[in-house]
Amino acid sequence: MAEIQRYPILATKELVVFPSSSVPLTVNSTRNVLAIEASLAADGVILLVPVKDNKHPREAKLGDLFEVGTLCKIEQARGSKEDGYQIIVGGLFRCDIIAASDEEDFVQAGTARIEAIEDIDREARKTLLENAKKLALDILKLSRGSGVKRLTELIQGLDDEDLLVHTCAAHLDLSFEDRLELLRLRSIKQRLLKTIELLQVKKNSMTVQMEINRKLSSQMDKKQREVILREQLHAIREELGELDSGGVNKPEYLERIEASDMPDSVKAVARDEAKRLESMPSMSPEGPSIRNYLDLMLELPWTHKESTDIDIRHARDVLNADHYGLDKVKDRIIQHLAVMQLNRGLKGSILLLVGPPGVGKTSLGKSIAKAMHREFVRVSLGGVRDEADIRGHRRTYLGSMPGRLIQGIKRAGTTNPVFLLDEIDKLGRGWSGDPAGALLEVLDPEQNQHFEDHYLDVPYDLSQVMFIATANSLEGIPGPLRDRLEIIQLSGYTSAEKLHIAKQHLWPSERSHHGLKESNVSIHDEALLRLITHYTREAGVRDLKRKLAAICRHLTEQVLLAESGKSFVIRTKDLEEILGPEPFRMEMAEAVLPPGVVTGLAWTPMGGDILFIEAKQMRGKGKLTITGQLGEVMKESLHIAMSHIRYHLSEINPRFDYENRDIHVHVPSGAIPKDGPSAGITMLTALASLISGKAVSPELAMSGEITLRGAVMPVGGVKEKVIAAQNAGIKRIILATRNKKDLVDVPQDVRDQLEFHFVDTVEQVLQLALEIEIDGTKQKQLFHEEPGLPGTREEHFPN
Repeated sequence: MAEIQRYPILATKELVVFPSSSVPLTVNSTRNVLAIEASLAADGVILLVPVKDNKHPREAKLGDLFEVGTLCKIEQARGSKEDGYQIIVGGLFRCDIIAASDEEDFVQAGTARIEAIEDIDREARKTLLENAKKLALDILKLSRGSGVKRLTELIQGLDDEDLLVHTCAAHLDLSFEDRLELLRLRSIKQRLLKTIELLQVKKNSMTVQMEINRKLSSQMDKKQREVILREQLHAIREELGELDSGGVNKPEYLERIEASDMPDSVKAVARDEAKRLESMPSMSPEGPSIRNYLDLMLELPWTHKESTDIDIRHARDVLNADHYGLDKVKDRIIQHLAVMQLNRGLKGSILLLVGPPGVGKTSLGKSIAKAMHREFVRVSLGGVRDEADIRGHRRTYLGSMPGRLIQGIKRAGTTNPVFLLDEIDKLGRGWSGDPAGALLEVLDPEQNQHFEDHYLDVPYDLSQVMFIATANSLEGIPGPLRDRLEIIQLSGYTSAEKLHIAKQHLWPSERSHHGLKESNVSIHDEALLRLITHYTREAGVRDLKRKLAAICRHLTEQVLLAESGKSFVIRTKDLEEILGPEPFRMEMAEAVLPPGVVTGLAWTPMGGDILFIEAKQMRGKGKLTITGQLGEVMKESLHIAMSHIRYHLSEINPRFDYENRDIHVHVPSGAIPKDGPSAGITMLTALASLISGKAVSPELAMSGEITLRGAVMPVGGVKEKVIAAQNAGIKRIILATRNKKDLVDVPQDVRDQLEFHFVDTVEQVLQLALEIEIDGTKQKQLFHEEPGLPGTREEHFPN
């Protein structure tokens, strides 16, 4: 048995397309958009099937569709997956739906063409056909329009009953039920009789309407005369200049204000402005300003719309589909949505997503809006230096306009959108005010229900808006503003997460964007991983997406010049030819380290990395040289480490002549500035290794801050540092005991490949790294015995 040809299904609401007719459609729902893309990727043929029970096409599943439809050809298509499509489809033939499945993101089905049942003889068929044509021509005589003549000529020349039925059904104003019945009927006799019945009803309706119009035109009552007189008055007032430039009568504003949903206090203000406009001459310079103000007041949504129910399972599915990883962030967002579902009156916390560029902060905002079925509004605050951008300009200024918040609410058309304040840490402060200060009222749930935009000059309730802010760091956000936000940290992606994102999202998206098919081009996982580790250095995936786009651009030329059907596979060896030499290389653990060199762990905005602390000694006078662009905090850590070495010199190497030796400490890479206290134990170990002559294992790395009393303090960025160590081939890691809790954030597969040592003192560090025994009680005794220091060590240095 031959395999059934399957086509994507475009679900329609109360729309039936007939063969031999073309219909324009606007498609926005996700499932229908995916069906159109699948059809365009194949042969452009698609099944149009109506949905039952007045269902929305966005929610249509397999059981919600009728069993018959129309096979159509997409004649024209314009749009994108994000913005939807505008298409024109042409009907091919009626068909039954067979072998349907709902396994993909859209419904697919096979078709069986509906064949007409010959249940009428030739003479009877001819008679019914002529009757139907006569009724159709009579209706066209009663109609008006530019296409009547062409349609009349078309029907006069028809001798095929199916074509006549489809033409009449496509141009008659029929109910959905009548159209569906004509699509379903298989009997030629029944289809012709049904068409004649509908044509007769239409003709009778038009005849009655024309009779009514004739009577109305012959009997002008008082109301009709008033209409004519008002039109004449309108023309006279226009000549006198008493209408605005758009031909709108000024008193109409009052009628629209009374019919609007504004609160009474706002209506009173708008009513006063409308009366001012009515009383002033049309050429008054204030006229356009008042009209703009009233138009804004009338276009703004004022009545609270009830929040739609939040389906927590659907919300999690949306977040998982749009973003890979970020599990803790997704959990926190889902918890926030769950609280909003249980407590509808929540004047909730306002989320702040903080993380490096390219990790998906803005797209998370879009996903939240999609999960909540709310409108999404994005406002970029990067570089905003004027308070009026937030609060608006006062109407006394020329060219005044409302602030970005009110403009966003107007665009959304609803009082409860998801409002994304992007790059809130990039706000500036200029001579015209502090925009961060203006946001204090906006982002305070206790105050924003009475937010006053300077342009509106009336309170507007923002309490139903869900605000989400994004930032790259917390440093640029003032303390009072930060206090109003609930901070959710987004860390960078691991190499494994980037590999998954590239395979599942970025590569298919770029391939489709460049017109390449999956059957023509592909890329190996090894090449993707090499691209991630040696061609990009970022916490997010934005640069990775650009590199994949460059590969796709290279492939487009190859595909066009190659023979039909040839496929291309990108391997690791091809990357240098396409993208050039590798700009980055990952620091890797070395096979052997000489004494004085120790592997440390570092955090950067682009993720974790390993670095080597190098120390060298030479003849001199006890001088300490520091190089490598180290910041003040890092230099202080080195001096503390040096103090510990000098104090315990007799235990590390009693024969070392410190007074006659110079020590040089360097941290590669020298061109990159470095700072922070987390290299403290690494510097201490490097100095101890140099002075003792003992080498540290190249498989050992460490990170921790040291204090002058010898304690090892916790540091940040543990997740990124541990992942970088595992990628570099490190096997053992030394961390502060108080960093043990931070390993929860490290993926389990990374933790399983590493051995962790947790320490509290420098003595434990030197014991683990160099097997050097140091007496930890020596310093404690010093504080008891040394003169001039009253009290005990515990009093001055509490644990």
